Amino acid sequence: MTVIDMNIDAGESYGAWSMGDDAGTFPYATSVNLACGFHGGDPASMFAAARLAMEYGLAIGAHPGLPDLVGFGRRRLDVTPDQAYNDVVYQIGALQGILGVLGGTLHHVKLHGAFSTHVAVDPAVADGVLRAVHDVDPALPLICTAGSQLERSAAAIGHPSVAEAFPERGYAPDGQLAKRGTPGAVITDVDEAARRAVRMAVEGKVDAIDGTPVSFEARTLCIHGDNPHAGRIAAAVRGALEAAGVELAAF
Repeated sequence: MTVIDMNIDAGESYGAWSMGDDAGTFPYATSVNLACGFHGGDPASMFAAARLAMEYGLAIGAHPGLPDLVGFGRRRLDVTPDQAYNDVVYQIGALQGILGVLGGTLHHVKLHGAFSTHVAVDPAVADGVLRAVHDVDPALPLICTAGSQLERSAAAIGHPSVAEAFPERGYAPDGQLAKRGTPGAVITDVDEAARRAVRMAVEGKVDAIDGTPVSFEARTLCIHGDNPHAGRIAAAVRGALEAAGVELAAF
């Protein structure tokens, strides 16, 4: 039987500003990635999201982003490997502190937005991120976009990594995510996202925005919490996966 994790990028509110639908997506997930204050998230939202995730028995990961609240961490910022290292250690520590108070444990790390896009192609910054996670805990899994530089860097040193695919995001012909703003980069059709999720889990394939077939071996599928249809997509994806005989479980 095929087994796959379903993760949600979550906890991304900040003060009076709210982003995402944690309550509407958590019932369908097996793991969550909680923002740690740089692209989203503040102490109150981190506590709230962590409590909700623990209520649902979800595996909880840190979701470090670039220091860009205004741009929601999706604008390209040039960071050095040392800056990446410092920022990742800092953000992981913030969530570890909250989980420690609540009696939870940190399960994994996954980068957000432009940070993830950057390390998909930049070996030096990817190594800075990897060094940070490894120094915090050499056994702490790092979720990586399938086929990315970060995934290759983790494999090179034997650090545990988990390949990820995105049912509600379009792919470029080279296997990387299509840039937001380009036609087909974000998928809001619930049924289409569900069909793509099943194919990703069962066949390890998806068609790029130009029709080019892309292959990978993903162990987790991501639903972005800020997708305007996140709750409906999460429900449809989980239902379609279970109907196809796929077991959902945290990695």
